[in-house]
Amino acid sequence: MKFKKSYLAVPLSMSLLIPAAGTVSAHNGEDHSPMAVTPASDLRTTLQHYLSEHAYLAVEAMRRGAEGSEDFDAAANALNANTEDLTAAITSVYGEEAGNQFNEMWSNHIGFFVDYVKATGANDQAAKDEALKKLDNYRADFSKFLETATGERLESDGLAEGLQMHVNQLIGAFDSYVAGDYEKAYEYEREAINHMHMVAKGLSSAITDQYPDKFENTMAVTPAADLRATLNHLLTEHAALATMAMQNGIDGSEDFEASVNALNANTEDLSAAIASVYGEEAGNQFKEMWSNHIGFFVDYVKATGAEDEAAKKEALQKLDNYRADFSKFLETATDGRLKSDALAEGLQMHVDQLIGAFDSYAAGEYEKSFEDIRMAYEHMLNPAKGLSSAIVDQYPDKFAQDMPSQMPNTGMGGTADAEEFPLEYLLAALMAIAGGSVLALKKFAANK
Repeated sequence: MKFKKSYLAVPLSMSLLIPAAGTVSAHNGEDHSPMAVTPASDLRTTLQHYLSEHAYLAVEAMRRGAEGSEDFDAAANALNANTEDLTAAITSVYGEEAGNQFNEMWSNHIGFFVDYVKATGANDQAAKDEALKKLDNYRADFSKFLETATGERLESDGLAEGLQMHVNQLIGAFDSYVAGDYEKAYEYEREAINHMHMVAKGLSSAITDQYPDKFENTMAVTPAADLRATLNHLLTEHAALATMAMQNGIDGSEDFEASVNALNANTEDLSAAIASVYGEEAGNQFKEMWSNHIGFFVDYVKATGAEDEAAKKEALQKLDNYRADFSKFLETATDGRLKSDALAEGLQMHVDQLIGAFDSYAAGEYEKSFEDIRMAYEHMLNPAKGLSSAIVDQYPDKFAQDMPSQMPNTGMGGTADAEEFPLEYLLAALMAIAGGSVLALKKFAANK
């Protein structure tokens, strides 16, 4: 199959060619203030969305394939819808032929994972080896393709290494699940999701470097863009893991505890970051606040299993109280840059999406459930966008540091730094989340 080098070396959506509303290029005019929302960071966010969601949905579809679950078709359809989103974006920019070529290429690599799942079910080692061989050929060809597409801004060796990580993570998650090692399976899933955020970082950096005019000479990798990317990662992952834990809870699945542990690990990532800046007490306060809202979802799951309508209403009331309190908290934390009314509305959408996905799943409406899951995943990009913008505006000096001019040596995370976002750049984010200081956290807790 032949591919024109320009196909993947430009924005994946026509909307990405249009500057984000309200953004100002750091290179245009006199405004050199750091900004979290720019054409380049929008590209990075779009790539984060689709690529990390691909990893998440691929793992879930493979698991369901191994189980022969009733919702396997819905999971596979959601994964295919993710592919179609990418294909439609390619088509909108480059035409039907290019879109069809991309669709075939992307779908083929998903098909090789499916082959591995089928071979595992059939206990056919030869077929498993054949599937892995096809994946190996794919990563070699695709790496060379991307190296050429980006004008060698991304190197094929590093790309191939990163693609091997992607294969290892998805296969590792699946094999661990089949073996009953659920803790390891979820560790692999989280690694796979995180890795694809690094893919988005490298690709977006290469693309914006290659076509600077299309992105108003903004950069995909800056302290402000890294803040937005970090919030994209943690918040979308929260939504993804929460939906799986809720489903496992109502099913009484053997991997329920492992899925809850993965969700808790996501909380620990935020709490540990808080503690590293403000101390143990502040970290514990944040952890309690964040864990409580997760607990209200768990209460809803338990009430559903017990067919206790009163308990379900009570859980929803607690979530309603939480969203009101947390919205006011964030408005105060950002000095009014975020408005509590809008925040509360956004939090209600989050609640509705997770509850809707769970209710649909419990009712056997699997297609609707995965539609809600995808909406919940995408929705979390909105608070990440708003929070990062407010935080950068609130603490511009924290995001004015010079960034290295050297391009990443890989777009797939193969040799990328382990830390996506340096802790010192996270300081402003944590200040907003924690109310600006330990004192603000204590004051907020005392008024509850």
